[in-house]
Amino acid sequence: MGFVTATADRLTIRNFTETAGLFRTLGASGFRRFSTYRQATAAATATNTVFGFLRTYVMLAVAGSAAALGGQAAGYDAPQLITYVWVGQGLIGVVGMWGWTELADRIRSGDVVTDLLRPVHPVLGYLLPDLGRAAYALLTRFVVPIVVGALAFDMYLPRRPATYPLFAVSVLLAVLVCFAGRFLANAAGYWLLDTRGVLMGWALCAGVLGGLYFPIRFLPEWAATALYLGTPFPSLLQVPLDVLVERDPPIGQLGLLGLQALWAGVLFTACVVVQRRAERRLVVQGG
Repeated sequence: MGFVTATADRLTIRNFTETAGLFRTLGASGFRRFSTYRQATAAATATNTVFGFLRTYVMLAVAGSAAALGGQAAGYDAPQLITYVWVGQGLIGVVGMWGWTELADRIRSGDVVTDLLRPVHPVLGYLLPDLGRAAYALLTRFVVPIVVGALAFDMYLPRRPATYPLFAVSVLLAVLVCFAGRFLANAAGYWLLDTRGVLMGWALCAGVLGGLYFPIRFLPEWAATALYLGTPFPSLLQVPLDVLVERDPPIGQLGLLGLQALWAGVLFTACVVVQRRAERRLVVQGG
């Protein structure tokens, strides 16, 4: 009996070790893959930095107009808006809001069939390399705009120590939510001959409703609330940035993270369901 128990324990440890090693390998593959695109990374970082200056002066004009009337712009002061802009520019590459068409391309070419033969679920098989991509972007496209913004402007620094780990968790959740949304947009290729319209719709909504072009809280309160609760898009950028600039009290920050986690769970459940239905469709077509 003791021998059986010990053997089972060793098998459990071995399986866990092998699974963890597989996860590390897939994640590292995404990091290595995107680290080879040095020129693309430099060009994207430079573009985000240039647009950071443009957006900053627009936001400063908004803050100045609000200050002239004796108030703040939707609860943000000028340093908060500056931090909102520059950290948002850095997060564009980390979150990966658009530009990913790998799954749709593989569906169109038929190569997606090989994904079904791998020992990893397709959703997980695409997620882990994407996390590696996000880690690489965090070291490159995230750091440079923030350094430039800090040198050129008076940025807001969080005053509550707990904000920093909360922001880190929020960024991770934003990456998960964005990946799930992109996966679902790409998975439309199982049913559509051309996914360009779906992907363009995702990119447009991610930018406008995600808080990239302007803070969602600039909208009327009822509209902002509807977007927060009814769509996952504010979880991409708006929520992490609101957490960082301490737009809300600590309980409000936790509520925003809970909303992100809820959307991540909903979208990943949808990814698994869609993938399962797509596999049945492929079997029917191939049968």
